[in-house]
Amino acid sequence: MSFRLFDAPLREPSQFVGFAGNIIDRQSENRADDSVDKALADPTTRLLLMNGGRLYLKLGGNGGLDPWFGAAESEPFKVSFAHGVLLGFSDLGPVLAIPAGVEAEHLSETVKAIDYRSVYMQGLIDEAAAGAMAQGAALLAWHASHRFCSKCGTESQMRAGGYKRHCPNCGTEHFPRTDPVAIMLTATRDKCLLGRGRHFGPGMYSALAGFIEPGETIEAAVRRETLEEAGIRLGRVVYHASQPWPFPYSLMIGCFGEPLNDDIQADLNELEDCRWFARDEVRLMLTREHPGDLVTPPKGAIAHHLIRAWVDSE
Repeated sequence: MSFRLFDAPLREPSQFVGFAGNIIDRQSENRADDSVDKALADPTTRLLLMNGGRLYLKLGGNGGLDPWFGAAESEPFKVSFAHGVLLGFSDLGPVLAIPAGVEAEHLSETVKAIDYRSVYMQGLIDEAAAGAMAQGAALLAWHASHRFCSKCGTESQMRAGGYKRHCPNCGTEHFPRTDPVAIMLTATRDKCLLGRGRHFGPGMYSALAGFIEPGETIEAAVRRETLEEAGIRLGRVVYHASQPWPFPYSLMIGCFGEPLNDDIQADLNELEDCRWFARDEVRLMLTREHPGDLVTPPKGAIAHHLIRAWVDSE
């Protein structure tokens, strides 16, 4: 019998989704409480400046956008170095994410503040920078929402380059969180199940999704969410890919589910619509050629990759 454990593509599907191009060497075992200070003293350090869910981008001479700032270059933007986080190290030197204080409407014409979702959907920066942005955005969002110790209420202190908060009163240590979300495409050979949320753009249908709860496996969450949202019971569940999702600090875990029944009983409190789509119709949705102007999520989203993988699997 041949050894088939690693009979898989050299580039797994997760490497093709948005925010997955991060090539920073995190060097997690070397993080110290003075890591940020040491990085700021290094003239090769590059900074990502962020404020209110937006990334600051410099207009380049060729019309392109540059997300990287030097430490001195960033000072006019009222950055808070004390609240910066060390993302790690690139071939060019240390990389930090820093909260800035100048609001978008007060920036010069040479700098734009663009929301994270638009940055990745419009491909305004390269994949490596987008991955670093996702890492920095998630960390800064966690620090902003976890300033106080959940045990005693005392304001905690940032440690380990931004990867820990320490309570000076009770000594409790808090670590950045990642919220796991199951996103699943229920499919047979001929059709797949897509739903439409009330907040979706015009004509968009996507895979169903929901947070994984404590004490729940990925597969159990996929089955539960599909049953709750669509009334469809699943048999086999197969993992496909994952995606960092900085809204604010989630990990999307993409799976395929095997339906055991066809009759949909959609939860219309959660969804605006939910129905089966044939493969040829979904192919038109992917290429933006559907006669009813129905579409799937953009290419960077893991839902798009789940749908595309199913369409191409025939």
